[in-house]
Parts: sequence; structure tokens; C-alpha cells
Amino acid sequence: MRAIVQRVTKASVTVGEEEICSIGRGLCILLGVSVDDTQKDADYIVRKILNLRLFEDESGRAWAKSVMDRDFEVLCVSQFTLQCVLKGNKPDFHTAMPAELALPFYGSILENMRSSYKPELIKDGKFGAFMQVHIQNDGPVTIELTSPTGPSDLRQLSKQEKQQQRKEKMRSKGPSESSRGKGAGRSRQDPNTSSGADGDVSSEREP
Repeated sequence: MRAIVQRVTKASVTVGEEEICSIGRGLCILLGVSVDDTQKDADYIVRKILNLRLFEDESGRAWAKSVMDRDFEVLCVSQFTLQCVLKGNKPDFHTAMPAELALPFYGSILENMRSSYKPELIKDGKFGAFMQVHIQNDGPVTIELTSPTGPSDLRQLSKQEKQQQRKEKMRSKGPSESSRGKGAGRSRQDPNTSSGADGDVSSEREP
């Protein structure tokens, strides 16, 4: 699941000539659901959206408060094009969840968000409609969220785990005679220093 989170001073959705919803200060969310998404993905995205510290506190300190802390509004807009895969220059949307499945799933995300916050402050566009989304980005501040259980993230996590296993295996074997010679010049360096060639798995973990 992918979400584009924008901090806004105001945002609205128009269908045809009719404005169907609008918000003042808060967040405008463009949300794309994939065929592989589950309730776990939805829970992650909702939790992150509501708890991202994108607003200043009462004393003006930046990045201190969430939308819930400030009692601001949230406007969600379903956007399957976030699941775009390019074939040359042509967008392909086969990874997007089909509309007949996405509609109830998207609806459950909104209900989750409303039950976790204040339902009257959660607004929505019109699923499946051709919408004009008017966004007055504040900053600009734009954050991209991707749920960690998506296929691409699982492949990345598996790669990181294999890298870590290789590192541990090399440590358990100990340095060979040839590597001792080659590494003699490096032995005087700070043992905590790393070239980063194997990646820093710990830095990728969710706090």
C-alpha cells in the first residue's frame, strides 16, 4: 500500500461542478491499494498517517505534533495510479486492487481511521469518480509511505537478512591468513567504522 501524505492549509474534492468535500488545515492523503495488501498493511498506514509529526507545537517548534495532537482534519482520496508500473513510457496498473475488492477495503481503512481518531474530522473523496483534487500544500511538506509488508519490501528485507547472515558467518569463521595480511592496515581503524558495503540492517528497522 502506498500513501502520499501532504500537509495542507486547505484541500477539497470536486466531481463535475460540485464540491463534495473540503478541509481546512490538516492532511490530504492520496492512497493506492495493491492486490497484495492485507489488513496488516491498512493498520500500518492508518497508524502512520495519524501519528506522523508534521506540525509545530504551541511554542512553534517544528515536527513536534501529529494531526491528532492538533485536532486537524484529514482528507483521503483513493488513487489507484499510485500502483503504476511503467512499461516503457506507458503506465500499467495491473498491481492495483480491482475496484470491486478495493471499494470495501478502502472503506474499511476509512472506518479504521475514524474509529482511531474523530470521525467528523475524516473526510473522503468519491471512490471511482473522476475527481478534481485541489490541494494547497503547506511548506511544501510531502511524505511518501509504503507499508512494509508489500512484495518489494519483503524482497528487500530478505536481501538484508541474507547480507546479515553472511556477515555473521564470516565473523564466526574468523579472518584467513591472507585476509589478515591484507587487513593489517585496516586493523588500526576504529572497529565501529563501516564502509556500508553490506548495508546497515538495523537502520532499516521500524522504531
